[in-house]
Amino acid sequence: MVEHVPENAMVEPGEIARFYDRCSDLMRELLDGLARAPDRARPFPEIEDSIGWPHRRIASVLGGVCHLRRMEFAGRRPYHFKEPRAAASGRWEMWMDAAQAGVVCAERFSVQ
Repeated sequence: MVEHVPENAMVEPGEIARFYDRCSDLMRELLDGLARAPDRARPFPEIEDSIGWPHRRIASVLGGVCHLRRMEFAGRRPYHFKEPRAAASGRWEMWMDAAQAGVVCAERFSVQ
């Protein structure tokens, strides 16, 4: 897969867990949704449909977490992006790899 800024994808479990703990409830809901389909890049509308969100909410949630990502995580993120020109859908796609998804699932169950 051709990934957009691959060096920004988090790989350290502790960092992913800290991000999950520090982000908003909506961002956690998005991470949970991504974790349910690891290693599968999907366009935003497909992810939103799977979570039960209205279209364009992902863009809003990502905008809201931008400050946190920049200030506390040096711009890193616990998910991956594929640019539209590299994506089969022709749109931005995002996904979590299996390791990231494992951390998110563990965090989700430890919070409950």
